[in-house]
Amino acid sequence: MIMSGELAPGARLGEVELADRLGVSRTPVREALSRLAAEGLVQITPNRGARVATWTVAELEGVFDLRSSLEPRLTAHAVPNATPADVAELDDLARRMLAVGSPGPDQDLDALVPLNRAFHDRLVALAGHPALATALAAAIHPPIVRRNFLTYDEASLRRSLGHHAEIVAAVRAGDADWARAVMTAHIANARAVMVRAARDHATREEESA
Repeated sequence: MIMSGELAPGARLGEVELADRLGVSRTPVREALSRLAAEGLVQITPNRGARVATWTVAELEGVFDLRSSLEPRLTAHAVPNATPADVAELDDLARRMLAVGSPGPDQDLDALVPLNRAFHDRLVALAGHPALATALAAAIHPPIVRRNFLTYDEASLRRSLGHHAEIVAAVRAGDADWARAVMTAHIANARAVMVRAARDHATREEESA
């Protein structure tokens, strides 16, 4: 319900209400909220209960600032290390993402998320820079990435899927500068979508206050 947007960012998550809604006891609800909090999807505050996690505009901009400085560099480093087998693997992931992520009746965003993670992780692994990889892992918040795909409008999603295919083309061509440029655009596209959504949410919160 959180990932689909049925439970919006900032929404209160009362154990009793959720238990009634889901037809279960409070115990599994409490356990689920704890797990979701560990994954970053829920925020639990003592004496105030649980709410769907939110990120401020400043927090999101900080995340994407780090990504935009680290991930394009790692992508460029990956290019000279990629073998034909690596290119084939990246190409397969990009094609599968296009198949499940393209807007239409067969779209499956739940299937898109792990494929996207595998694609980006493969580039990071190929780069061979553990220090940069560790810094990037600390900067990436999986819930933000998951929610990204749900927040995309059709044009932004098509751009994102197209970027994966273009990165593969750049890696295949052995062009590190091209790969770096496309990854930079890829992150900028995601940043624009998420920051706009955060600003819209903040505006709604102010209007309802």
